[in-house]
Amino acid sequence: MSTPASEPPAAEFVVTIEQEQDFEFKVRFDQPQFPEWLLDEPAPMGRDAGPNAARALAAAIGNCLSASLLFCARKAKVTTGPIRTKVRTQIVRNERGRLRIGKVDVEIDLDLPDAEKAKAMRCRGLFEDYCVVTESVRHGIEVAVSVPALDGGGNRA
Repeated sequence: MSTPASEPPAAEFVVTIEQEQDFEFKVRFDQPQFPEWLLDEPAPMGRDAGPNAARALAAAIGNCLSASLLFCARKAKVTTGPIRTKVRTQIVRNERGRLRIGKVDVEIDLDLPDAEKAKAMRCRGLFEDYCVVTESVRHGIEVAVSVPALDGGGNRA
């Protein structure tokens, strides 16, 4: 799934990740007002000092779906209460024994008065398609990886 060569990206951003110690990595976002994150692996690899990448992905999926549903509700002039979303993520082993995210179940609790349900039904068929993260994950994302020190590009010293 890639952008056609003739079309420029709609947006682009850079996230920087630096190792702090062991499996703890500091994540810096491209906006100065965004707080840094500390990601870590669970024991026994890491110290569980922060969420791991799988948890960050689950949060991204849940947040994107929640925001997309809220956006649709507001466009439809639907009055809602607070949205609460639970994301259950299953880690499985693939045929080679490698851990993978096998399934993500998202439950969005939308506090919706009965009088608003008919207007909100239109969003049920729309909001998932507008969720950038979920639809990208569902359809696969092209990921290009380079490691200059190992790819013949030298090592930064």
